[in-house]
Amino acid sequence: MTTVGAGGVVITGWRPSKRYSKEYRKLTDDLRARVDAKLTDLQQNPRPPGLGFEKLKGHPDIYTIHVTGNYKISFDIEGGSIAFLRRVAPHDEIDRAP
Repeated sequence: MTTVGAGGVVITGWRPSKRYSKEYRKLTDDLRARVDAKLTDLQQNPRPPGLGFEKLKGHPDIYTIHVTGNYKISFDIEGGSIAFLRRVAPHDEIDRAP
């Protein structure tokens, strides 16, 4: 069930793409831990402080959150509440090819 609150749609789960899974496996242990923590934060609160949740310009259905100053996760929302994880990569790469 989709829950809508002041912050928008609540993410109830996520599903990784093959590309996301491949990029995730290449990350360092520290970055993987940060990615996992950010996804947990996203699931608990759709707009938690420090995530930098935003729609990607030029791509109306793609959203991003910041993992570190240089890394982002891109995703779209399926079925109103499932985040389909598209990529986890440096900021510039995601802005070019989300």
